[in-house]
Amino acid sequence: MASHASAEKRNRQRVVRTARNRRVRSSVRTVLKKARDALAKGDAKAAKQPVADAAKALARAASKGVVPPNTASRVSSRISAQLAKLAK
Repeated sequence: MASHASAEKRNRQRVVRTARNRRVRSSVRTVLKKARDALAKGDAKAAKQPVADAAKALARAASKGVVPPNTASRVSSRISAQLAKLAK
């Protein structure tokens, strides 16, 4: 339990940030799942928009510090490569 004012404030901030990060991370996972499902169906045209949405969500999460930037870049690159492979 926090025993002084600054510790109490840090605890309040932690709660707010944790909730925000959880919400962002959850939405990124949902968008990624939709993109991966679209890629698994094998239709490059239909998968184009979900992959773009996933890349955008990953970039936003990385800019907010929810996901490490290199992780966002790696995942985005992999799903884009899968889309390019389908398009051939």
